[in-house]
Amino acid sequence: MQFDQLKRREFITLLGGAAAGWPLVARAQQGQRMRRISVLTSIAADDPQGQARNAAFLQELGHLGWQVGRNLQIDYRWGGGDAARYPGYVAELVALAPDVILAAGASVLPPLLQATRALPIVFVLVVDPVGAGFVTSLGRPGGNVTGFSQFEYGLSGKWLELLKEVAPKVTRAAVIRDPAIASGIGQFGAIQAVAPSLGVEVSPFNVRDAGEIERTITAFSRSSNGGLIVTGGALAVVHRELIIALAARNSLPAVYFDRLFVTSGGLVSYGPDLVDQFRRAAGYVDRILKGEKPADLPVQAPVKYELAINLKTAKTLGLTVPPPLLARADEVIE
Repeated sequence: MQFDQLKRREFITLLGGAAAGWPLVARAQQGQRMRRISVLTSIAADDPQGQARNAAFLQELGHLGWQVGRNLQIDYRWGGGDAARYPGYVAELVALAPDVILAAGASVLPPLLQATRALPIVFVLVVDPVGAGFVTSLGRPGGNVTGFSQFEYGLSGKWLELLKEVAPKVTRAAVIRDPAIASGIGQFGAIQAVAPSLGVEVSPFNVRDAGEIERTITAFSRSSNGGLIVTGGALAVVHRELIIALAARNSLPAVYFDRLFVTSGGLVSYGPDLVDQFRRAAGYVDRILKGEKPADLPVQAPVKYELAINLKTAKTLGLTVPPPLLARADEVIE
């Protein structure tokens, strides 16, 4: 009998101690509740560049204490350059009621903003977000959107200067752009503005699909002294291998907006580190998950720019890269 009483007292004591701890356990579990991010990106899931960008995003989230499966769930939709998919993907992601949406690319933002003006959105890879109407101002975005601008339009004029520097004989330049996004038109305008001072005639060529790209570049290359400028946009990334191959096949010196083209065999690129934008975007996602509002987070400009040159490609084209240009390069591929 005494033994039973003793065991009963021990049980009651144990139960009382556990009960005292319950509020702490509950608070800890609440602090680690699962949060949800939706990611809508304009390139394909199996694209190595898309994977590199996502890896940088996840790595930085990890540094900030967010781990998929522990306190974070991420739902992805990969557009693969097909804008027709975006409305359906947007509807699916918005229906999940995520805590924040990461929007990668200017082409994915319009359908997102049509679908929601409440869910927080962080964008990357967007040129001129104010001019496109995505935010009210860079310093005070307003609404439910903020993020990281890709570059200013003025940078586009630099591409034509680089083309003329690496290939002085160029007098004609085809400018590959995406006409479906405002920045495609804006980038061409900036290039066109500097063309007369460089003695180059520039012509815009729209990118919609692989067939159009091939017909355009092949037709342009039939005349002499031509060069190519590839402006920023998801379609250029999706079709980069084709564009690079066509430039090589038709002996066209080309300047690109991102180093991934040069590492794949392109001649020259100049632009911001786009993978770094995803790393920085994780910081804004973290701040929103912790209670801050997109309206109060200023749109940020790139902090890292890269000049990349492929000397092997230059040699194939019969070009000698000027030493001053080589000295300025951040990356030289030999």
